[in-house]
Amino acid sequence: MKSLLLFIVICLSPTFIFSQHNVQWRGDNRDGIYNETDLLKQWPAEGPELLWHFDGLGDGHASASVTTNIVYTSGTIEGIGFVVALNHEGQQLWKTIYGKEWIESWDGVRTTPLVDGNKLYFMSAYGVIYCLNKDNGEKVWEVDVINKYGGVNIKWGVTENLVIHNEKIFCTVGGPENNVIALNKNTGNLIWTNKGNSEISAYCSPTVINHNNKNILVTQTANSVLGFDVNTGDFLWSHTWTNKYSVHANTPLYHDGQIFIVSGYGKGGLMLKLSDDGKSVNEQWTNADINHKSGGFVLLNGRLYGAVDRGMDWHCIDWKTGQTLYSAKIFKSGNIISAEGLLYCYSEGGEVALVEPLENKFNLISKFRVPYGEKQHWAHLVINNKRLYVRHGSTLMVYSISK
Repeated sequence: MKSLLLFIVICLSPTFIFSQHNVQWRGDNRDGIYNETDLLKQWPAEGPELLWHFDGLGDGHASASVTTNIVYTSGTIEGIGFVVALNHEGQQLWKTIYGKEWIESWDGVRTTPLVDGNKLYFMSAYGVIYCLNKDNGEKVWEVDVINKYGGVNIKWGVTENLVIHNEKIFCTVGGPENNVIALNKNTGNLIWTNKGNSEISAYCSPTVINHNNKNILVTQTANSVLGFDVNTGDFLWSHTWTNKYSVHANTPLYHDGQIFIVSGYGKGGLMLKLSDDGKSVNEQWTNADINHKSGGFVLLNGRLYGAVDRGMDWHCIDWKTGQTLYSAKIFKSGNIISAEGLLYCYSEGGEVALVEPLENKFNLISKFRVPYGEKQHWAHLVINNKRLYVRHGSTLMVYSISK
């Protein structure tokens, strides 16, 4: 079925340090790297200790956003979306129903709540951005950016994990005039707008990078990788990058003056080099091996790790040359994060694995099967305070991975 999994949960990121009060998609820097220590280096045969699980989330693929006191995620029941706050024992603190959510294909909420200061933000599949008080769930503001700014929704619903820089929150509206916009995070009012290449959104969760002291918003639309000046909204550059379904759901990753992206359906990875002033890019290399549409990738010690879109192959690629160094059939493809130099892989077949990337091969250390939940295993893993958060559709499971 050609459209299988076309709904995207999104990924990946930069080496730019975000606010200490910002809890977001794929970790501190949106790159899948979790700065945790003293974690288990091997799991029991049945998996690490399951501390608690919370059921009743309905349909959805949102990950958890974990703060010192509260765990946030979102779900969908009978077409109605909600955000739920839990304490660290798995007890519900509050639940806010925000309204209509996606049930047209691959049912359920797509995006992970973003916590910044005393507020929480997320975007529905219908292009409505909501801002809530993170302590009690009360609505602060909402903006239907698609209708207000002449945007265009996409076949499987907008799938964008929002990003904040200082007072601005960014999103891709996908309209011919208002294509990419920045809103005031406190009021929802428009700060700047740019028509970009006037292409529809591509399920991409953007990132903010810092290149030679210049802050740049990097995202993808249907046929392009784009860069914008964060402060002014000026359109800096674009690079043509297409695939069969105009799906580019993985968050771009910035490192050492270069940007790496991955697109699914066999397209694979692209490395771009930024000019010193950040106003242009040049293609360095491509490699089609890592090509999962929404599972992300991680960069460790000059090497990129990730999976194919369909199948069982996981790959290691050299950052500088683009050469595939080695590959292995670990288990069915899926999403990937990392902590303490080890890989945490969550397959679409419902298994979670702890993998050691060696010089010339993968070492599969441990794995277990997720016991609860239903439907797709698409939500990305999260690590916080020596706990592993695993979402499977209607259920969020929390494991202790402390030594």
